[in-house]
Amino acid sequence: MAGATLRDVAQRAGVSIRTVSNVVNASVPVSEELRTRVEAALEELDYRPNLVARNLRRGRTGMLALVVPELDVPYFAELAREVITAARAHGYVVMLDQTDGDGDRERELLGRESRATMFDGLLLSPLTISADELHERANRVPVVLLGEHIFNGDFHHVAIDNVAAARDATNHLVALGRRRVAAVGDQPYSTGETAQLRTIGYRQALERAGLTVDESLIVPTPRFHRHFGARAMEQLLALPEPPDAVFCYNDLLAIGAMHALARAGLRVPEDVAVIGVDGIQEGEYSSPTLTTVAPDKTHIARLAVSTLVGVIEGTAPSPSDTKAPYRLVVRGSTVSESPSA
Repeated sequence: MAGATLRDVAQRAGVSIRTVSNVVNASVPVSEELRTRVEAALEELDYRPNLVARNLRRGRTGMLALVVPELDVPYFAELAREVITAARAHGYVVMLDQTDGDGDRERELLGRESRATMFDGLLLSPLTISADELHERANRVPVVLLGEHIFNGDFHHVAIDNVAAARDATNHLVALGRRRVAAVGDQPYSTGETAQLRTIGYRQALERAGLTVDESLIVPTPRFHRHFGARAMEQLLALPEPPDAVFCYNDLLAIGAMHALARAGLRVPEDVAVIGVDGIQEGEYSSPTLTTVAPDKTHIARLAVSTLVGVIEGTAPSPSDTKAPYRLVVRGSTVSESPSA
């Protein structure tokens, strides 16, 4: 039935409109027998709730905001797609915004009363705003943090274990017999927590393998972009003893590094093995294909959205620092691919 109403469903199920409303909104417990009858009627009539009216009654907008540093970075674009899918399952629409890693934009987003009332909750991947500033401003809207920046126990936070991920990536290179393993992407400044954690993991892996950490093999980059990866690789190749493997702190840096190696006439992985982090789709089609540490972006999105919805509805537990799973995906940039592969 096109445009079925609560009354239509109630008549089909032989119950009151209030009972149907209780089932649809999960507002009041009903017996299993009644719930089964109502759910069957909802399916038969293809009932679609009026989300706009429901949100108005609840004083909500029905929208979530996802704010990331850069939407043109594939990791964030792919994560955004997963967040939109996860939010849709909860009846929410997602508004996207980017900060370009600019502190003023992050403060503006959280500082405007009118802006905060545009959405019911915020998924935020901040780079520069301090924990104190966030705490002062976030009382206007429920917040769940993504990524490594800022966590002091006051907010729900979802991220991978970057130290462990970097350690696993470096261990993979060492296990292949590589002994001069470089690291591309360190960010020693105050807002580079993700990079700093990956540097810790890199150092731990080398030290545990009994290898000396050569500081000249750790090359910082201001951002995780392709051209910075290429530039860092060129710097490494100019060393008296260039590396035989490179751990790049994201896949874009790794793709840039492989471009520089190709321009220099070197083979990947025969001369230099390369690994990245992020598991972006572009790595499946690079030449060679890119070995990567791939966070479970679907899991991250579902967990972050369900947590945020719980905060909005007042059902979420105390703030927690949740680690999402990741996996090592071995491809041609570290292990030679056969011609038939």
